[in-house]
Amino acid sequence: MSAVSACSVKSPGAFPARTEISVNGVVLPYAVIAAEAQNHAADSPAQAFAEAARALVIRELLLQEAKRLGLTPAPETDAQGRRETDEDALVRALVAQAIPRDEPVEESCRRYYDNNRRRFRSGDIYEAAHILIAATPETEAAALAATREIIARLKRDPSGFADAARACSACPSRENGGNLGQITRGQMVPEFERALFAMAPGEISQEPLRTRFGFHILRLDRKIEGRELPFDQARPRIAAFLSETRARQAIAGFIAHLARQADIRGVLLEGAGGGA
Repeated sequence: MSAVSACSVKSPGAFPARTEISVNGVVLPYAVIAAEAQNHAADSPAQAFAEAARALVIRELLLQEAKRLGLTPAPETDAQGRRETDEDALVRALVAQAIPRDEPVEESCRRYYDNNRRRFRSGDIYEAAHILIAATPETEAAALAATREIIARLKRDPSGFADAARACSACPSRENGGNLGQITRGQMVPEFERALFAMAPGEISQEPLRTRFGFHILRLDRKIEGRELPFDQARPRIAAFLSETRARQAIAGFIAHLARQADIRGVLLEGAGGGA
């Protein structure tokens, strides 16, 4: 979890390139901020520099508080054998001490579940088939006409869908009579999904559907409704989310408190003392 998101720089796009930045008299070197800026995606170098300055100012605030409290770093090593730096260990120890994590109570988890049931439901599954008539700018008119002709034939004899797919479709699914198997949200292009998900089982599209691939004729064979995850199964995920949310809010408040007590120069953090 990053404490950096708790405060914001004022007018980051206009950050002066050589302004001296300090926290309670400790100057943050320009070169260190410039190096940190490489880790911040932004619309301009000035914005990246400002984001880096914000991150390093907050880090310095936390390190100074950890040292004031006399905390001792106890670096950890991850599964790949990488050892935590002493400064990272100090920040982690300070956050653990200042922001104790409480397990969300049952009522809070239940309330969140009841208010967000859609988040705990598996997606619907659609079994579908299609016929694709490829189209380029030069062949679009002819492709549209061919698609409309196939739709007209299918209106008279819907059972001919698979044969039409094998004879006319430009999609590899033609080998299976146009059958696409089971589809869930996010697998197909948006316009394809919007049209398919609006259909009733057994329906064949009455108008050509245009996508970047060409013109489609859709058939929805079956819709399998998603299932709601029971509360007991969703609870661990909800508890972790609520705990993380509360911790982020508490860290934001803790950083704002430190900023109000500090003399921060060169960067304006919300709630900070000192000046630019």
